[in-house]
Amino acid sequence: MTRWAKAPDFADQPARQAAVRAQTVVDQQRYLEDGLTPLRCQACDAEVRVRKSSSRQTSVQWAENPATRCPVFAELSAKGYGPGRPDTCERLQKTIKWAVDEGLLEVPE
Repeated sequence: MTRWAKAPDFADQPARQAAVRAQTVVDQQRYLEDGLTPLRCQACDAEVRVRKSSSRQTSVQWAENPATRCPVFAELSAKGYGPGRPDTCERLQKTIKWAVDEGLLEVPE
């Protein structure tokens, strides 16, 4: 049986397979955790982790479902909107801007 995959699984090369798996762990750490700064929304006290990759790009990871803490997301959830619609709220954006202005959140140049 022929299987198609976007990337080879290297099943016939155990050493290379192990190296790919190890690099995947490193990549996950770098993209999902490194450089994230804990921050609490000044409006609702929701806890998030934020990384600014540039002045225009912001990554936000919520510690919990946003609808459990943030009234903006709670209202959207009650109306049937799913996660990521919208991707943030204006109050959190203001908190992030404040953190940047105060030097609590670094923005690479």
